[in-house]
Amino acid sequence: MPVPWFLLSLALGRNPVVLSLERVVGPQDTARCSPGLSCHLWDGDVLCLPGSLVSAPGPVLVPTRLQTELVLRCHEETDCDLCVRVAVHLAVQGYWEDPEDEEKFRRAADPELEEPRNASLQAHIVLSFQAYPTAHCVLLEVQVPAALVQPGQSVGSVVFDCFEAALGAEVQIWSYTQPRYQKELNLTQQLPDCRGLEVQDNIQSCWALPWLNVSADGEDVRLVLDVSEEQRFGLSLYWNQVQGPIKPWWHSNLTGPQTITLNHTDLVPCLCIQVWPLEPDSVRTSICPFREDPRAHRNLWRAARLQLLPPLDWRLDAPCSLPAEATLCWQPLDGGPCLSLVPPLPRENVTVNKVLEFPLLKGHPNVCVQVSTWEKLQLQECLWADSLGPRKDDMLLVETRGPQDNSSLCALEPSGCTPLLSRASTRAARLGEQLLQDVQSGQCLQLWDNDLGALWACPMDKYIHQRWALVWLACLLLAAVLFLLLLLKMSRVKGWLRLLKENIRAGAAARSRAALLLYSADDASFERLVGALASALCQLPLRVAVDLWSRRDLSAQGALAWFHAQRRQTLQEGGVVVLLFSPGAVALCREWLQDATSAPRAHDPHDAFAASLSCVLPDFLQGRAPGRYVGAYFDKLLPADAVPALFRSVPVFSLPSQLPDFLGTLQGSAAPRPRRLAERAEQVSRALQPALESCFRPPGAPGTGRGMGPEAGDRT
Repeated sequence: MPVPWFLLSLALGRNPVVLSLERVVGPQDTARCSPGLSCHLWDGDVLCLPGSLVSAPGPVLVPTRLQTELVLRCHEETDCDLCVRVAVHLAVQGYWEDPEDEEKFRRAADPELEEPRNASLQAHIVLSFQAYPTAHCVLLEVQVPAALVQPGQSVGSVVFDCFEAALGAEVQIWSYTQPRYQKELNLTQQLPDCRGLEVQDNIQSCWALPWLNVSADGEDVRLVLDVSEEQRFGLSLYWNQVQGPIKPWWHSNLTGPQTITLNHTDLVPCLCIQVWPLEPDSVRTSICPFREDPRAHRNLWRAARLQLLPPLDWRLDAPCSLPAEATLCWQPLDGGPCLSLVPPLPRENVTVNKVLEFPLLKGHPNVCVQVSTWEKLQLQECLWADSLGPRKDDMLLVETRGPQDNSSLCALEPSGCTPLLSRASTRAARLGEQLLQDVQSGQCLQLWDNDLGALWACPMDKYIHQRWALVWLACLLLAAVLFLLLLLKMSRVKGWLRLLKENIRAGAAARSRAALLLYSADDASFERLVGALASALCQLPLRVAVDLWSRRDLSAQGALAWFHAQRRQTLQEGGVVVLLFSPGAVALCREWLQDATSAPRAHDPHDAFAASLSCVLPDFLQGRAPGRYVGAYFDKLLPADAVPALFRSVPVFSLPSQLPDFLGTLQGSAAPRPRRLAERAEQVSRALQPALESCFRPPGAPGTGRGMGPEAGDRT
């Protein structure tokens, strides 16, 4: 029995952390101020027009800080409304332009005069309160005695009771003077709803709120709304994004009681639940219970998509905000880690669902975008791989500019940034002078430029050609001599030449072709069958990559990162990705395609097939799969019509009955003649036979693994 991962029982109108509010009796608004000040609240509303800034004629009274407090305005004991009390802190700003004016002001307030006059500083303070869709402004008149007037000093505060507002509303408060001597103060506040206030017995709109129970149902989540059978209420599930507006996901009007089950794959950290009675002006209450759930965060990264938009834009699509950073990096042709490019794109928090621009002058296929958390790299895509072609053997030079037009160049390598004119033993140091001449002569592509430095991509092909030119010439001469010798003995070696020609055309070219094998680990016997198929394909020969042989890399990198690296390498080398369908794989595909009839399954953390679907499905949906993917399934394990229609845009073969066609497709243009191909298919079939018999042996027979029924993919 699964252990509940989350249990929250609450009534929407109660919360473990609540606020006890002060009561204000009476419908009238009031104003009061600090000792020494006098204030007056003008009757009626005023126009909410701040006006233009004007210069102060001397010392003036201005608001410096806003402070709010929630209170209850009660008409009767159980009939109260939520109200916002606002305190405006005041200070003196500005100085007397004429010293004589200051002296007159001081003498008028001198208590030793026989007839002192009541000199004071007066200000009109406007408070503007907005809570969609209403706005309300009040005018406060404040006077400060001359004895308290000290430029730059605080003189006290004035408190206004109070602005009525709806539960759960977002309110905005502004404060400024008339006339306006400075930029207005503003404050935005999200008011609590019935869950965050001890008001369920005082505010009538909280009385009818439904009770909600959120609990675990195995791997899924159950929402139970405990209300009377007659009560109708609205329920909405939405994505509460920090960046951008709320995105509704599901909404329905229901009659209680109700139980709703959410698939665990639908959980993301920003998924919130909002419920309200279907009554006029009812209170809507929201909870977001999945913010800290680990599986919700894993689902969020599975749903995230990093898109590169030509010419120089990119965007990270995700249902929620991501706690991640983005950087540019340089991916060398020979593999290895992607080298960070700090100057063009410093590390910064990612803004999701927003088109961002690369700070580059030109695009280059070796430039990649990395999105990572503090724990590990999550996503990486290289710039416009489809439009700019494969990566190049270019050297990236970093130019650093100092004062007085001083500059230096270094080459970015895995060991660090190597100065061009140095005695290091790296390739960049050996070719330092030539690379410097290439930059000066304009043979390098400038990727980025500003006052601090620049980035240059310099081709290295010509230096490689120069180094190997003599070697190739010697090889060609040796080949010519051998060819002449063979011509002299043509009759003796004719058969050998025919075999060599066939091996060169079929075998040698096939060695260079890679195949990435993806499958769903349904059970142990099926994994043995996959291992046998992979081993047999290696004998063709083909270079086969399968997660069975890369468990250590999967644990270190994670299934998604491992698949990204293998897929990119396979396709760049002209290889093919093989999708091996089984009952578990078909169930996973339908789950990703949101097939309502498929049962949710627990995913192995090392399951490369489950991780790969986030990239495989877009290739099929966008028509990029033909030529890159091949499908296959075993005859007795899966019916032919069980493979989802989406994947039939590429060849799908039944094994072992269609092994010759399957092997010919894998080897492509390097496939041997039909007779030779049939011999190889027979070899593969014999290699598969023991594993196939183990899969289809009756239950309980010795040596069998677990069964291969449709439910096998759900077992762990």
